[in-house]
Amino acid sequence: MKKVALIATALAGCTVGPDYRPPAAAVPQDYLEQDNSAAGPTAAELARWWRSFNDPELSSLIERAVALNLDVQTAAARIREARSREIVAGAAALPQVDAQASATRQRISENAIPIPPGTGLGGGSGSPGAFGLPGTEFNTFRVGLDASWEIDLFGATRRGIEAASARTGSAIWSRRDLQASTAAEVANAYLTLRTLQERIANAERDVARQSRLERLVRARYRGGLTTGLDLEQQRSERATSAAELPTLQSQVQAQAHVLGVLVGTTPEALAAELAPPKVLPKPPVVPAGLPSDLLRRRPDVRAAERELAASTADIGVATADLYPRFSLTAAPALISTALSSLLDWGSRSFSVGGSLLWPLFNGGKTRANIAVANARQEQALLAYRKTVLTALKDVEDALSNTTADRARLSDLQLALVSATRAEQLSGSRYRGGLVTYSDVLQNQGRRLTIEKQIIEARGALARDSVALFKALGGGWPEGEAVQ
Repeated sequence: MKKVALIATALAGCTVGPDYRPPAAAVPQDYLEQDNSAAGPTAAELARWWRSFNDPELSSLIERAVALNLDVQTAAARIREARSREIVAGAAALPQVDAQASATRQRISENAIPIPPGTGLGGGSGSPGAFGLPGTEFNTFRVGLDASWEIDLFGATRRGIEAASARTGSAIWSRRDLQASTAAEVANAYLTLRTLQERIANAERDVARQSRLERLVRARYRGGLTTGLDLEQQRSERATSAAELPTLQSQVQAQAHVLGVLVGTTPEALAAELAPPKVLPKPPVVPAGLPSDLLRRRPDVRAAERELAASTADIGVATADLYPRFSLTAAPALISTALSSLLDWGSRSFSVGGSLLWPLFNGGKTRANIAVANARQEQALLAYRKTVLTALKDVEDALSNTTADRARLSDLQLALVSATRAEQLSGSRYRGGLVTYSDVLQNQGRRLTIEKQIIEARGALARDSVALFKALGGGWPEGEAVQ
């Protein structure tokens, strides 16, 4: 038996199935949409990218959400589950030992066993003192151990441990991906809320200004200097601007509710905190760095790579079923018909042995399972490649959007200067009686439209900057402790 165990241990170094090697991902040397001379943000800057907006409220909301968001907490529970599965997978490599104890009382049937002639027994007249004969009753007490150990000859258990470990890594990176997504969702909702508050302030100023103009037109109408048409037009403009306010205020409340849920509280919990209007924070200029950095920084890419590693190990687990399994067993015990003598040396009993199991025919099931594992590994590889391409696309899209946002914002600011000057001139000419009020309304409308566009463009730039940070893999801390 010792020789068999030594041979089995020596053979345990054979591990079937492919060894995992990280795939080579084809990425461009530079991004199309950026100045390639600019260095990308550091890992520390990406980890807490929201601080570059210089808005304490935004930073507070994101840090609360990253810690308390229910989806992030669920992802942390999945990590703990994956780690427990690692222990389960590793347990198969160790001997299994069970303790057993039993007490039984047994009676031997008088009519089930033929009685030899001349014993004086039969017809149901058993001798109660004759142990083991029909009609006798006796007790049996047993305490012992059952031990077994399946030698991992061809690496099925080792590949199982490898797969479980890779899936733990995938769970860790999935949690980090959720952290990054949560931070971006909070920032988007917060920036949208501040954009809406600026639009409300702008609309309120416009309603107040138009009310003053309405009083002016009414005075001119009473003096016979203008017609009733001008007065009605101004009333219509004021009412139209005022009608926009309830919708904007409702949208602000909706964003506050979104933020409440994202930080793990009730929807209305942050309404009072976010009610005071604040200026929309100015986003920083974000250089993207090198595309190759994505393979290290993007958590969804890292999670996909770990899933590929796990799928590769699964092939080895399936392949090991083609080969024999060798197990060692031992069952030492103490057995006695009397409890008083159970612990005596003479009550000892044991059995040891080894077994070999080698499936020879199962209708192609084993090879089909290997084919399934290979197909799943191929799917995981394709999913990894798609994740890399999606990551590159996300960065290119975000760079393109932020570049366009800045150009649009610059043009709108120039347009606002001209529109404001045109409005002032038309107002002066109207007061001098040189133009009709419809000319003033036309210039007012042009300026108001441009102001709204500027507010929306600033909000879009801020949100697209958030998208760029997320696309670059920002939002999770390097070296964080994973629960």
